[in-house]
Amino acid sequence: MTRPLPLVLVAAVADNGVIGRDGALPWRLKSDMRHFRALTLGHPVVMGRKTFQSIGKPLPGRTTIVVTRDAAFAAAGVVVAGSLAAALAVARGDALRRGASAIMLAGGGELYREAMALAERLEITRVHAAPAGDAVFPPIDAAAWRAVAHTPGQQGPEDGAPFSFVTYARNEDARRAD
Repeated sequence: MTRPLPLVLVAAVADNGVIGRDGALPWRLKSDMRHFRALTLGHPVVMGRKTFQSIGKPLPGRTTIVVTRDAAFAAAGVVVAGSLAAALAVARGDALRRGASAIMLAGGGELYREAMALAERLEITRVHAAPAGDAVFPPIDAAAWRAVAHTPGQQGPEDGAPFSFVTYARNEDARRAD
């Protein structure tokens, strides 16, 4: 039996948990966009319809899989799935065809909450700010997750806030409890 491909949640999360405001990011972090691209390039990327619409186009070099309950939704260059389970099935097939090592999930808040129990790894850009927002990342339970890497970000001229990159792995004890 083959080992299932790991699901990786990729998000930029403010100190107060905010990930979005009015369908957009509440900050500008060019460095995080480069980091996101490097993490996801060559992998299938699952996202919700609102997240896709905020980006406005399929992600180059990645199969973009959009989850929506809207059966009439269609967009050129993306695969549409009616549920997270359907999206993950499509992503698994795509990852196996392209030899990808993981499935990436890029938001939004509802999908992060639904996928948290299925994820093997979290790739979090910690945005050191506390903006107002209407979308939040679910709490990262210290009993289930441990930080395995932490890299301070090098804030450039196109970065509106300081940040750091943190990788979390699921604790083995938490994996057995699922």
